[in-house]
Amino acid sequence: MLKKFRKYLFVTGLVTAVATSTPVQAQSADNKFPDKPIRLLVGFAPGGGTDISARIIAPKMAELLGQSVIVENRSGANGNIASEALIRSAPDGYTILLASIGALAINPHMPGGTTFNPLKDFTMISLGVTFPNVLVVNSASSVKNLADYIASGKKGKDVDVFYGSSGSGSTGHLAGELLNIRSGMSAQHVNYKGGGPAMTDLLGNNIQAIFASSPTAVPLVTTGKLRAIAVTSPKRVDSLPDIPTVAEQGFPDYEAMNWYAFVAPPKTPAGVVEKLNRAVVAALKDPATIARLKNMGIYTDPSTPQEMYDYVQKQYDIWGKVVSQVKF
Repeated sequence: MLKKFRKYLFVTGLVTAVATSTPVQAQSADNKFPDKPIRLLVGFAPGGGTDISARIIAPKMAELLGQSVIVENRSGANGNIASEALIRSAPDGYTILLASIGALAINPHMPGGTTFNPLKDFTMISLGVTFPNVLVVNSASSVKNLADYIASGKKGKDVDVFYGSSGSGSTGHLAGELLNIRSGMSAQHVNYKGGGPAMTDLLGNNIQAIFASSPTAVPLVTTGKLRAIAVTSPKRVDSLPDIPTVAEQGFPDYEAMNWYAFVAPPKTPAGVVEKLNRAVVAALKDPATIARLKNMGIYTDPSTPQEMYDYVQKQYDIWGKVVSQVKF
C-alpha cells in the first residue's frame, strides 16, 4: 500500500507540475517582455502618412520599452498585406502593426472583402493618431480653389481629371468619390501602393490632384511645391490655418478623416498588451512627439484597448455605409 501511495503522490505531483507549468512560463515570458527588438509593420510605402507617423512615434516607444522599435514597410492592397502578415506572426508582441482606417474599418466592405475580420482577428492595443486629408494640386496648376477643381472635372468628356490616393478604399480615395457624388464632377481615381508614390506622380504632373494625408501634404505645401485647395476635416487645421474646409466651400457636413491605431496578432497575452499599451500611450503623450506630429496636422489620440475596440466597431459600421454608395 505504501508503495502504491508513494506512486500516487508522484503521479499527482507530476500532473500538477505539468498543469501549472504553462501559465508560469507564460507569466515569466510576459515579465521579460520585451527582451529583443520589436517590428512595427506599416502597410504602405515610405513617405506616406502611416510611415511618417510610425517613424515619429517609434523612437519614443523604443526609449520607453528599452528595445529598438523597427519600422518595416509591407505595402500593398491598402494595408491588407501588412494586416495578413501580422495575423500570421507569433502572438508574442514582437510584431505589431500601425493599422490604417482602411484595414480596420473600410477594406472588409470593399469588393472582394478581406481574409480577416478586424473586430475578431486583431488584438487591440491603442488608438494612435487622427488627421484630415488635404486636397492638393501641383503649384503650377491653374486650379486655385475647390470651385476651380470641380469645374475642371465638368468641362466635358474629353477632359479628364485624375486624382491619386494611397490605395483603393483609402480615405483619400473615398474622399474623392464622396466629392464626385456631392458635386457632380467625374474625377477618375488612380490607385497607388502608398501616399509617397502618388505624390511623386503629382509633382511630376502625371495626375492632377491628390486627397493626401496631412503629414504627406503639409511639408510640400509649406515649401511651395504643392497648392492646398481644401481640407477634409470638420474644422481647419493648425498646420494649414488659411486653407478652408470642403464644408466651408459649399458642401456642408462633408468629412473624411484619417486615423491609425496599434494592433497585435490575435491571442497576444494580456500582460504583453498592457506593456505595449503603456508604451504607446506614453509616447503619444510625450510633448516632443505631440509637437512634431501637430506640425504636420496630426493629432494624437491614445486610448485603452477596450476604448479602441469600441471606436473601431463604430467606424466599421459608418464606413460600411459609405462604401455601399460608391461605384468601383
